[in-house]
Amino acid sequence: MPVSLIATVRNEEETIADLLDSILEQTRRPDEVVINDGGCTDRTMEIVEGYRQRLPLRTTAGGENISQGRNRAIRAAASPFIACTDAGLRLDRRWLEEIVSPLERGEAGLVAGFFRAAPHSPFERILGAVNYPRLEEIEPARFLPAGQSLAFRREVWEAVGGFPEDLPYCEDLVFARRAQRMGFRQAFAPAAVVHFRPRSSFPALFRQYRNYAYGDGLAGLWSLRHALRYGSYAVGLCLLLAGIWWPYLWALLGLGGAAYLRRYYGRLLPVLGELSPAWRVGAIFLLPLLRLTGDVAKMVGYPAGLWQRRVDRKMHKGMSRDGIIRADAAARRETRRGTGRPESPPPNGSGAR
Repeated sequence: MPVSLIATVRNEEETIADLLDSILEQTRRPDEVVINDGGCTDRTMEIVEGYRQRLPLRTTAGGENISQGRNRAIRAAASPFIACTDAGLRLDRRWLEEIVSPLERGEAGLVAGFFRAAPHSPFERILGAVNYPRLEEIEPARFLPAGQSLAFRREVWEAVGGFPEDLPYCEDLVFARRAQRMGFRQAFAPAAVVHFRPRSSFPALFRQYRNYAYGDGLAGLWSLRHALRYGSYAVGLCLLLAGIWWPYLWALLGLGGAAYLRRYYGRLLPVLGELSPAWRVGAIFLLPLLRLTGDVAKMVGYPAGLWQRRVDRKMHKGMSRDGIIRADAAARRETRRGTGRPESPPPNGSGAR
C-alpha cells in the first residue's frame, strides 16, 4: 500500500537537510513526502525545494501550531497510510519499513515507533541517558506514540478528527488516546527508531518540560501523576525544614531521594564508560539537578496549562451564550416584522408558500 511521509516545519534551516537525507537513505522509500511550511522565515523551504528532484515532494503551507500544520500536510497527502515525523531528527534507515509493517499486515491502525538520543556533548549524553526510557523499560501495550515516530491509517485520522488543533503541545498523546478509545488497535515497532538531539543546557531543558506540562494541563492529562509530584515535593520540603529540629528526618529524606533517583542512576550507568573521568564524576552530581530541573519545570507549567484550560472553557461558553443571545434577538426581530415566528426555508426549495 502507498505511504505518505509528512512533517510540518518552522525555521529548521539547520536541521531539515538531515531529515531529508535520512529519508533518501530509507530501505523503503515513501510514495510521497509532504512538507508543510508552518511559517518559516529562514531558508528552510528553500532547502526543501532543493530536494524536489530526489524525493516525491509535495509542499503545503499554513497552521499556527504543530497540530494544524500536521493536519494540513495530511489533507494534502494522497496515500492511505500516513507516517509522521519532525525536523530536528534523523530517521534510522529502516524506520519507514518498520513503522508501516504492522499497518500492512493488518495488525493495527496506529503504530508507535521508538527514539534514541544522538548527543553532541557530554551534557547531552547524560541527559539523553537519564531522561528517556531504555527499550527494555517499555511496556508495548501502554506505550503512547510520539508525533515524531508515528504511523497510522488515514481512516484513523479521519475518525478521530485529526490532531487537536487547539493544543500547542501533547497533541500526539491526545490523538493516540482518542484513537484507542474508539477501538483502533495500536502496535509498537521498536526497530522504527528516530535519532534526536537532547537539549543542550539547563534553561533549554526547563523550557521543554514546562511546555510539556503546560500541554498536560491544557489537555487535562495525567492529573494524578502531577498531584503525586506536588505531594512528594511538599513532603520532602517539610522533612527538610523539620530536620532543623529533628536531624534524623534528613536521613529519611535522603532515603526517599535515593529511592526516587535509583531508576535514573540505573539508566546512567551504561553510558559512564563513554565519558571522560571528569565527566563521570560530574554525571553523579549532575543527575539530581537534571531531575530537579525537570520536576520544577513541570510544577510550573502544569498549573499554567490548567488555568488556560479554564479560561478557554469560559471563553467557549461565553461565545456559545452570545450565539444563543444573537439567535434570540434575530427571532424577536422577525416576530416584530409580523411573521410571528423565525423565518424558515421555503419548502421544496421554492419561494411559494
